[in-house]
Amino acid sequence: MDFVTPNDFTADRAWGALDIAEIDGATVRLHWTDRPYVWHVNDGPEVFVVLDGIVDMKFGDPAAPLVRRMTKGDIFHAAEGEAHVAHPEGVARVLVIERKGSI
Repeated sequence: MDFVTPNDFTADRAWGALDIAEIDGATVRLHWTDRPYVWHVNDGPEVFVVLDGIVDMKFGDPAAPLVRRMTKGDIFHAAEGEAHVAHPEGVARVLVIERKGSI
C-alpha cells in the first residue's frame, strides 16, 4: 500500500514522472512540470487530472487550437487520435492515466 502527496513531488526535468500503478495495461503516473509538453496524438485514450497549478490545454487543430484553462481538480479526457498539448502556467502537477508506452 502506498500513499502519495502530490504537492511534495518534484522531478529533475519537466514532465518527470512517478509511476504509481499499472492496471490492465494502463499506467497511472504523477507528473511534475514547469514547461509545455509537445503536440501529440495518443494511440489510446488519456485521462489528465490537474492536481496542483494551472494548465492551458490546447487541442484540435495545432494551427488554430482551442484552449481550455484547467485548474486544480479539472479533468481532461482525450480519445484515441485527438491532438492536444498541455501548457502549464508555472509549476503544475498532473495525474495521467493512459495506455502503457503511450507518448
